[in-house]
Amino acid sequence: MNHATCTVHVPTGYVVGGWRVGEALASGSWSSVYSAERAGPGEPRVAALKFIPTGTLTSRQLSHLADMAEREVAVHRRVEHPGLIRVLDIIVIDDPDCPALDGVTVLALELAAESAAAALERADGGGLPDAPRIIADVGGALAHLHRAGWVHGDLKPGNILLMPDGSARLADFGLAAEIDGTHAYLPPGGTSDYVPPERWAEPVRDHGTAVRQTADIWALGVVTCRLLTGRLPFPGVTARARASAASAYATGQEPLSLPDELAEPWRGFVADCLAPDHATRRRHDAASLHRRALEIVAGDPVRRFRYTRRRVAVATASLLGVAGAVAGLVWALPSGHPADAVASQTGKYQHYFRTDADIPPEYYDLIVEAGTMCPENKAVSPVLVAAMLKDESGFDPALSDPAADEYGIARWTPGVLKFYLPAGQRDKIPAPPFPPDVSIPAVGRYLCWMAPKLEEVPGSPEENLAAAYRTSTDVVRNAHGIPTGRPKLTLYIDRLRGYLTQYRPAGAVAPTPVES
Repeated sequence: MNHATCTVHVPTGYVVGGWRVGEALASGSWSSVYSAERAGPGEPRVAALKFIPTGTLTSRQLSHLADMAEREVAVHRRVEHPGLIRVLDIIVIDDPDCPALDGVTVLALELAAESAAAALERADGGGLPDAPRIIADVGGALAHLHRAGWVHGDLKPGNILLMPDGSARLADFGLAAEIDGTHAYLPPGGTSDYVPPERWAEPVRDHGTAVRQTADIWALGVVTCRLLTGRLPFPGVTARARASAASAYATGQEPLSLPDELAEPWRGFVADCLAPDHATRRRHDAASLHRRALEIVAGDPVRRFRYTRRRVAVATASLLGVAGAVAGLVWALPSGHPADAVASQTGKYQHYFRTDADIPPEYYDLIVEAGTMCPENKAVSPVLVAAMLKDESGFDPALSDPAADEYGIARWTPGVLKFYLPAGQRDKIPAPPFPPDVSIPAVGRYLCWMAPKLEEVPGSPEENLAAAYRTSTDVVRNAHGIPTGRPKLTLYIDRLRGYLTQYRPAGAVAPTPVES
C-alpha cells in the first residue's frame, strides 16, 4: 500500500514511542495503520501502529475523531480478553516540527497476519476454510465485550484480525460505546451491510444514536454468513439495494432467503442472529451464540480431530526484514466437549494462567473476564479467580450446599450474589442454580469492589481478598490481615496458596505484600 494514499501520511523510518514505522498496512476514512519494529530492545519486536489524524481537518471533524479515539482507548484500558486485539502502548505524538503528526494519538497493537476482509478478497468470492474457528473466536470476544457492558458498533470482516497462530481477534473500537441502562449511544455511522434495519429508524440525538447490544448480534449473523459462504445474506448489487432487502425482511414483506451454500447447523445460527427485530433477537445473546459456535466446531468430524494444517505467511513481517514466516498450527480437539475448541488455543491464555494445570478450558473466557475487570488493582487477576474457584468448589458448577446457603462454582449465597449481578438484574434475590456465566463474572465484580478497601491491609493482597470473600472486608481490616482462630479459613488460605503457585504463569510474580 502506498504511504501517499493513506489518510495519515507517516514517513518510513519515523520513530514514535520507541517504534520505527515500516510499511502501510491499511487506511480508512479516519485512521491509518502501519507496520513497525522496535527501535531498541524489548518484546515483541513487531507491532501495528494505528494513527488517528489531526491536521488539515475542521474543528467538527477533529471533535468527531477525538471522540472515536477516546472510545477506542477506553475499551483497551478497561476491557481485556484473549479475543480482543491487545494494545501494547498508547502514545500521543509530541513533534511541533511535524505539524501534521503533532498531537496524533497512536495505538501500538499486536501485529496480525491479515484481516478477515483481506482473506475473503483472496478467496475470490468463496468462504474461508477456517471460518468456523474464526466465528467461535469472535463470538467469545463479543460475549466478553457484552458482559463488560459495551457495544462494539462496527463488527465486520475488516475489524476481525487473523493472527499468525491461526486465532482471530476482534479489533477497531472507534464506534464502541458503553451501555447506559438499556442502550448505548453511537455517533452516526457504521457499515450499512452490517447494521440492523431498526437502527436506521433511530433519531440522532445530541449524544448520538441509541443502539442495543443486539445490533452486534445482527452483525455477527452477517459476518458468519460472509465468512462461511463468501456472500452477504441479503441480495443486491449495491449496499442500498441490500439494505432495502433487509428492511423488506424485517417488516415481514419478504422471507429470509440465505445463500444455498450455508448449511445446517450454521443456517439456524445465522437465522437466529438475523431475527427481524430487537425483541426477538435478544433471545440469543452473544454468550449463548458463542457456546453454539463451539459446539458446532467440536461436532465437526474433520475439525474435531485434526484442524487443517496451515502456514500463515506474515507479509508484513517480511516487509520489516523479519526472517521467515510463521508456521501454521495443527488444531487438535482431544474430546467431544464444546470447550475443547477453546482448549485447542491455549496459547491465547498462557499470559493469564498455566494452561497445563487443571483449570477447565470451558471456563477460560469467564475467568479471564472476571480477573481483568479492574486492571488497576493488580491483586485481582485470572490466577486469583481460578484459585478461588478451585478452592470454593473444585470447579463444580452444580455445587449445592443448602445448609450453608451456598451454590454453584463460586459458592454464592443468593442474598450476596444479588448485589454483584449486572446492572438491571439486582431488583430481587436470585434463585439457584447459578450457572458459571453468572457466578464467575460476579466474583470479578466483588473482588474489584473489595480491592480498594484492602489496599493498606498488611500481608498478601491476594490472600486478603480471598479471606474477605470468605468473611468480609471489615473482618479482614479489623484483623489487620487474615483472621486467626478460624481453622476452616486457615485451611482455605493454605489451599489457596498452593493453587496460586500451581496456576501462576512461569516468570510471573505475585503482587507485592503490604508491610505491617
